[in-house]
Amino acid sequence: MLRGMYSAISGLKMHQAMLDVTANDIANVNTIGYKSSRTTFTDQMAQLQGAGTAPGQTTGGKNPAQIGLGVQFGSIDSVMGNGAFQSTGNALDLAVKGEGWFRVTTDGPDDMTSAAGAPANAEAFTRAGNFDQNAEGFLVTKSGAYLLGKENADGTGADIYLKIPKTGTNVTVGTDGQVSYLDSTDNTRKPAGFLTLSRFSNEGGLERASTNLWQVSAASGPEVVSVAGAEGVGDIQSGVTEMSNVDLANEFTELISAQRGFQANSRVISTSDSVLEELVNLKR
Repeated sequence: MLRGMYSAISGLKMHQAMLDVTANDIANVNTIGYKSSRTTFTDQMAQLQGAGTAPGQTTGGKNPAQIGLGVQFGSIDSVMGNGAFQSTGNALDLAVKGEGWFRVTTDGPDDMTSAAGAPANAEAFTRAGNFDQNAEGFLVTKSGAYLLGKENADGTGADIYLKIPKTGTNVTVGTDGQVSYLDSTDNTRKPAGFLTLSRFSNEGGLERASTNLWQVSAASGPEVVSVAGAEGVGDIQSGVTEMSNVDLANEFTELISAQRGFQANSRVISTSDSVLEELVNLKR
């Protein structure tokens, strides 16, 4: 009886966690670039009541007899499929059509007049491409992290910050990630650099951080840096943003499943309590 009660308690905990994961997905249904999560369970250890035996001359053998001891998390997976694209008409709203993550850092430039001096490795990665141009002309995320790029179209050379000079207007971003602007001093279009994208051998291993950012983990493997449109990464779409990939129909189905699972485990605890009550009352 106690064994069944403790199994049901583990079920309550896991279904409560499943509710938490589902609630977070629903809360982020309109978060730009958000990736939904999926919860899976596995059974815990089982107590052996009788070992299995091989068939012989006098018996056909028997299977092992085991009683399970509850449930535990199998995984909380990040679902990395693309979200729907939403047209905005803003040139600095960008989306990756295919694989790849925008590379950002909070380590700002020492010299605000120069695009050079960016760190060798990105600090974080994002699919939320709703970027801004700050007061110094640098392209940044909504939380203020600096967008990283390369000076050359082939992706070689050191990382640079993507910076538009004060004389620059009419900023555009091409499908190959080239950022350019119209220089008001001579009315010619000039390049500001090329957006870089990162891919990972296991992007599901990336760790979530705050403000739509993700970080490398031991499970994800190191980043592989390319310019947009290179082999293995997608093209850049300007004037659109990638919305959340949360499927509300699926999330509400998960919500109902978690609720009923919680309810069923609660009923097991209530039943075990009734049986214990009867046992205690055997002697009156």
